[in-house]
Amino acid sequence: MQVPIASVFLSRDLGWHFIQNGTSGIIALESIVVSDTLAIFFDRATDDPLQIKNHSAWGALWNMETNTASPLDLVSDTFCASGGFLSNGTMVSVGGHLSTIGGVQDGRMGLRIFEPCNDPSGATCTILEDLENIHLAETRWYPSSARIFDGSLMIVGGTHILTPFYNMDPVNNIEFFPKKDGGVPRPLDLLERSLPVNLFPRVFALPDGKALLIANNQTIIYDIEQNEETILPDIPNGVRVTNPFDGTATLLPLHPPHYIPEVLVCGGTNKSDQIPSEQLSSQDPASDQCSRMTLTPEGIERGWEIERMLEPRTMTEMILMPNGKVIIINGAQSGYPAVSSVRDPVGNTSNSDHPALTPSIYSPDAPLGERISNQGMPTTDIARLYHSTVTLTPKGNLLIAGSDPNINITNGTLFHSEYRVEYLNPPYMTVKRPQLSNVPKQIAFNQVFTVDVDVPRGLETKDSSIQVALMDFGFSSHAFHSSSRLVFMDAKLSPESGNARKLTFSSPPNNRVYPPGPAYIFLTIDDVTSTGVRVMVGDGSTPPVKDQGVRI
Repeated sequence: MQVPIASVFLSRDLGWHFIQNGTSGIIALESIVVSDTLAIFFDRATDDPLQIKNHSAWGALWNMETNTASPLDLVSDTFCASGGFLSNGTMVSVGGHLSTIGGVQDGRMGLRIFEPCNDPSGATCTILEDLENIHLAETRWYPSSARIFDGSLMIVGGTHILTPFYNMDPVNNIEFFPKKDGGVPRPLDLLERSLPVNLFPRVFALPDGKALLIANNQTIIYDIEQNEETILPDIPNGVRVTNPFDGTATLLPLHPPHYIPEVLVCGGTNKSDQIPSEQLSSQDPASDQCSRMTLTPEGIERGWEIERMLEPRTMTEMILMPNGKVIIINGAQSGYPAVSSVRDPVGNTSNSDHPALTPSIYSPDAPLGERISNQGMPTTDIARLYHSTVTLTPKGNLLIAGSDPNINITNGTLFHSEYRVEYLNPPYMTVKRPQLSNVPKQIAFNQVFTVDVDVPRGLETKDSSIQVALMDFGFSSHAFHSSSRLVFMDAKLSPESGNARKLTFSSPPNNRVYPPGPAYIFLTIDDVTSTGVRVMVGDGSTPPVKDQGVRI
């Protein structure tokens, strides 16, 4: 039965809303969506309640349909690792921790391989570790990663050993998986200069094949092919944004035909990185600064553009939405990441306080000073502080989990070990939505595709109201979303003929604009977004892949 138009739009009044649904079984301090129905959560090897083979699990498959967790059988400790997808769709977890628990192998050189798995329940999905034969060249705790133009992962930075706060035994280099340079890591001057606040550096693949790297308050463009650094202006006002002074950063959506990159960096702190951690306070205000730069010669010459969030935030994340807006979510308004290393931790261990409980929306195309709002946004009662994650899902909502600013699994404190899972649902989750069908499972670069779409009655379908987004949801860990990406594609709807229409769109021109690998396509009409359709972008071959499409 066709729903009356009035009913469709009346239900939009539900607006944005949180739903708490299920428990994760492990602390979800890392998360990545690996299929239409499944996400992977990683934790440290500890005493989580989820069990496997008569011991606590520290990896889990989260089923987004049933909102239940099933354990993954891991060998090495994944604590504070990174990860992402390769061009063939394989998910790789990189780095980790040297566990003190017997039987758990050292994860610092770990590479964990999760091949594409079509089992909706995850029952037959497995993860491979072969530490003797498949491993990193360096021990890395707190590294970052990004999928680059040839479909491989660039792995950046970290520390060799356990550190309570600052990076005191740095890994000031980068390496790749699969290996390049004969497996010998490349020194990176940025990481040397940015000590001691350079853990989880923010890394982005740019649409020309180079990379943007941010560590501490410093920024460079790194030419991967020439192994050259170009220094950009520092983040203004002494604001520092990498661990242990975590702000967050994202590459804003890329638009045809020029795909001009812009980076947005928000939160962190403007405290000096020379202050001993025991002199810092959980009550020190975080930074409310957002800094934005256009990464062209002219934009770099203009430098950073400054705006302010509605509250200060540390350990926050920014999530790209299919309509091009950005959700600012999670974190604290004061203090720092890490555990029991400031002079006055809250609840004996939390370095931070005053959770930021209401998300904000950042509108990149709005005028300066009018881009950030929380109008209509709900407030949660679950603190998401250190070791929390959030990711977009194929349904178009946000999956939120984790938070554990404690040395061990802890109950009964103000900021306890958090297993509750939430979703933040946008307004379009409660209306009739566009529906894509007959989308090819693989799309080549620089091609035109025509697919079927069902358009609910009452939506405005003029060309200016249509957006088609190609998205990598990224890998969430420590206030950063490695490899997160949104590329808009030129698109046009066929003339109206009932609800059934044709949608024609043009794929990105090459593998530098969108690094080859898995993606989701979303259609937004009149600000109502479809569910995402999973596709493989490029030829799906194992990295390194050759350039595909046409250079621009």
